[in-house]
Amino acid sequence: MRGTADGRRYLPIAEHGLIGDLRSVALVGTDGTIDWYCCPAFDAPSVFAAILDAERGGCFELAAAVPARTKQFYFPDTNVLITRFFTEDGVGEVQDFMPVDGDSAEADRHRLIRRVVCVRGSIPFRTRVAPRFDYGTRPHTVRLTGEVALFEADGMALALTATVPLETDGPDVRGDFKLAEGESAVFALDKVGGDVRPRRCARTEAEEQFAATVAYWRRWLSASRYKGRWREMVHRSALTLKLLTYAPTGAIVAAPTTSLPEQLGGERNWDYRYVWVRDAAFCVYALLRLGFTGEAEAFMDFVTRHISPGDGKPSGPLQIMYGIDGRTELPERTLDHLEGHDGSAPVRVGNAAADQLQLDIYGALIDSIYLFDKWAKPISSDQWDDVCALVEWVCAHWDQPDEGIWETRGGRKNFLYSRLMCWVAIERAIRMANRRGLPADLPRWRESRDTIYRRIMSRGWSEARRAFVQHEDGDVLDAAVLMMPLTKFIAPTDPKWLSTLDALTEELVSDSLVYRYDPQASPDGLRGDEGTFSICSFWYVEAMVHAGRIDEARLAFEKMLTYANHLGLYAEEISHTGEQQGNFPQAFTHLALISAAFNLDRALG
Repeated sequence: MRGTADGRRYLPIAEHGLIGDLRSVALVGTDGTIDWYCCPAFDAPSVFAAILDAERGGCFELAAAVPARTKQFYFPDTNVLITRFFTEDGVGEVQDFMPVDGDSAEADRHRLIRRVVCVRGSIPFRTRVAPRFDYGTRPHTVRLTGEVALFEADGMALALTATVPLETDGPDVRGDFKLAEGESAVFALDKVGGDVRPRRCARTEAEEQFAATVAYWRRWLSASRYKGRWREMVHRSALTLKLLTYAPTGAIVAAPTTSLPEQLGGERNWDYRYVWVRDAAFCVYALLRLGFTGEAEAFMDFVTRHISPGDGKPSGPLQIMYGIDGRTELPERTLDHLEGHDGSAPVRVGNAAADQLQLDIYGALIDSIYLFDKWAKPISSDQWDDVCALVEWVCAHWDQPDEGIWETRGGRKNFLYSRLMCWVAIERAIRMANRRGLPADLPRWRESRDTIYRRIMSRGWSEARRAFVQHEDGDVLDAAVLMMPLTKFIAPTDPKWLSTLDALTEELVSDSLVYRYDPQASPDGLRGDEGTFSICSFWYVEAMVHAGRIDEARLAFEKMLTYANHLGLYAEEISHTGEQQGNFPQAFTHLALISAAFNLDRALG
């Protein structure tokens, strides 16, 4: 059974790297074990889920068979992951990647390649491939024929081909082999069935696919326009966001994992393998900033097909999240047979928050459409009709309580952030109409926009706190108000805003890290605490940039970079001891890093 050097059964969340093929991803631990893999798509049931249950989840181990130090890095400017093993007798490495193939037949193979190379001396290696289908609930058989092991469960089959001898071990496959300097071994895991048959992956083919995969990622990244100070971190964030896109539909998932805990032992464990309108729309902003218009256009197509009014779809209230194929039903259930990461139950799949009312998503969505129209290409007349329908709904319905951006389960409130983003929705639509001379009921839109503005300024401001607060007529601080100057709602040097920034700094900021809110002061319907929220920390950097506090902003940004994992990846939150918490990696965090770096660069000149 797997165990870490200090006897723990689970690697920390941050001790993982990410590979993928724009349909799904795998998490590879620093010990060479694949702990998470859903096949054939992000939101499909898991094949390997040891990150959620060390015994029942399933994994793909591949490591030196003797004591070794390990280091992990990405092949430069790619999503090809290298895990190196340093032993007394030599140095070896595992090269993990998933080919990105434009050929639809080969894309259906969902190939995962693990190429082992001994680069110095000689090293014995061991492997164990232990799939556990359907989150470990579906039994399977294994049949070994020559170099091919076929794992078959009801409705699903995986073929493992290897260039070294394998043997069965109950439902698993094992292998021990030794490599001398310059020698290599190849393992390829394919989804098979229908027209996709098991196929060997010889060393030469593995080399060719390695080169092709490297070339794909470098060609994609070469379109980046970012030339600033933090190129490595910004480009790693961009590569990560690209991995979180689902090529067949243009969907962008919030994170590729489910139920990684926001607090070890706590119940704040959610399934993030879906398209949050808010998260994906903000991703469009980050990708457009860097020059990646293709991904933005693909997401706009997803919006047109699945979200915008038309074809009988209502203009509101919009659903806050969708499946990667555009489906609207995402029923939430718990997998009680899995113990959860390091014992953090429950493990959930599906997400009941899909049924929540979150008015802020209108602002995020229309802002992304506005930016796409401005920076990429003009939206069509049909798309403008959709925007008008959305804005008309916002004008009629903005004045109601909702669950808010943080999806609290403590009841609806009149959240300031929701009001703010309704203002953004209308204001950005007015800009589009004026710039392009598009037809719109501008008098009504302006009246609604201005009414929302006055409502926020009168009832979202607390004289007692000298700050804008979480919800109307309250006094609880909330980091979401950091978006007020970033959306151009308020001048970043307005005395009321500077007073708010000071209050947030005093109450919610810890060594540049920012808490969303205080759950004791604002009960959210859940037990336990949480870490600092990384997107808020990057919003804080941007807010200070706009306020002219450039030195403080740069220090806070540099500090945030030290909280990334060894590969430059971030989960959703950071614990009080600096550990990554929550689903990993988190799109929200990486897009906010890109935006903060861009704006800080510009301010520094």
